[in-house]
Amino acid sequence: MTSDPIPISLVAHTAFCPRRAWLESVGEKTDTMQMQAGIEAHRRADDPSQSRPAEYRAVSVRSERLGLSGRCDVVEGSADGPLTVVEYKATPVRRRPEVTEANRLQLALQRICLEEMGRVVAGTEVYFTGHRRRVEVDLSAADLLEAEEAVARTRSIISADHAPEPLQDDHRCQWCSHESVCLPVEHRYEASRRRVIAAAPDAQIVHVTTPGSRASLSAGRLEVKKDGEKLLSVPIERVLGLVMHGNADVSSALLRELCWRDRCVVWCSWSGRVIGWSQGADSPNGLQRVQQHVASAEGRLDIAQQMVAAKIANQATLLRRNGDAAEEITKMRHLQRYALDAPSLTDLLGVEGEAASLYFAKFATMLEGQASRFAAQQWRGRYRRPAPDPVNAALDYTYAILLGECIRALVACGLDPHAGFLHSSSRNKPALALDLMEEFRAPVADSVVVRALRNGELSEDDFTAVMGACRMTDRGRKQLIAAFERRIETSFRHPVFGYDVTWRRAIEVQARLVLGTIDGTQRDYKGVRVR
Repeated sequence: MTSDPIPISLVAHTAFCPRRAWLESVGEKTDTMQMQAGIEAHRRADDPSQSRPAEYRAVSVRSERLGLSGRCDVVEGSADGPLTVVEYKATPVRRRPEVTEANRLQLALQRICLEEMGRVVAGTEVYFTGHRRRVEVDLSAADLLEAEEAVARTRSIISADHAPEPLQDDHRCQWCSHESVCLPVEHRYEASRRRVIAAAPDAQIVHVTTPGSRASLSAGRLEVKKDGEKLLSVPIERVLGLVMHGNADVSSALLRELCWRDRCVVWCSWSGRVIGWSQGADSPNGLQRVQQHVASAEGRLDIAQQMVAAKIANQATLLRRNGDAAEEITKMRHLQRYALDAPSLTDLLGVEGEAASLYFAKFATMLEGQASRFAAQQWRGRYRRPAPDPVNAALDYTYAILLGECIRALVACGLDPHAGFLHSSSRNKPALALDLMEEFRAPVADSVVVRALRNGELSEDDFTAVMGACRMTDRGRKQLIAAFERRIETSFRHPVFGYDVTWRRAIEVQARLVLGTIDGTQRDYKGVRVR
């Protein structure tokens, strides 16, 4: 397993302050003051639907060599010709449209990513929204080298156990949005407290996907409207959780009511990436959360072993049922058994990676039939964002929905989604939620994608390709959400307790098994393995 790539925007900040980079890596993010014109311009630059011929907006880029991913505001040029990268920036506080060191660094990284993706970059520019002026930036070989060195420095900074010392009397602190967190004058830093709530077990998840829609509370019902048209109306008692996708809004009255009812709201980007979730003031199992953090810091290899073994077992089962890979399945079964005896977390991660390589190498064999032929032909293996083909795009989106389910389940039993045992807790990622979802990836998420492609629920028209990145259309996302909800509400017999549960309920059961293993009320943790 490899760590997620560093976002380009984070690396750009590193040119200013290493402490800020570390604070961002542990989740201490605050808003930056911007001019209103800059905000409006960036809204257009961040909206892929605003793209025009020879002008692409919100273009996802990546560098496999540097382990880097990010997004360009605007890329101008033909589909197969030289490109010009335009970065949108609010006019600096000094009111002069001057290109800063951070601007050059960000443009250099974007150029590196695009060139590694096989494109020719003819020019790089900064558009200052306040002055409505474009400034050409001539990047040298020294700029590109400095950018690569900044990536290496950033990785070293954010992987450190402690934050770098705050700067003293430095001009870079004057307009930094992190000053209230960093406290450079007081020379101290305190980690933020995260609160979790318990969710109700009997209800349904509401997904709000329509761009421009708004979810609100009216006469005891959750209503979703757009431009005065009512899209949905359900009793608030039937709402287990709320998932907001992309450019959709939720009223403060509804948020307050859901907090009172211990319901969790999860916000996702248009591409499915989990942005955050709501948490009320009341939370059970406070002492157990303390024990969880101690166990996370000291390590619980036994829990991690079960999660990885269950993940490999379920991958092998899905491949056996739907694919053609007898030799690979045999090897995966061997790795499944070895995972339970792995002597260290490093060895366990190596086993997981080897099994994943075997699994995804034969993933296309599960996409048989005319309906899914287009997806099988474009599959070249598993890649992280941005997705290069329809299968990766669908997997990314479904994994994000599954991650939201795991976060909700952990919140329901009072655990902190950030303190994990398999994934590293040192980054601003919900490590325990990522741990929990491992054993459900194949039987829930992968199964949904395979079935949706094979039965024609997802067609080639549900995907678009822009600058080498594959994206799902609104219809495709809705189709995938519907397929996911059908799957997660399917019942099966729990292999440990022997009673029928839905996959949604099984995720919460496993979360409670983690809780019991931590506080000693459960003898050990057992992963869910399908046969």
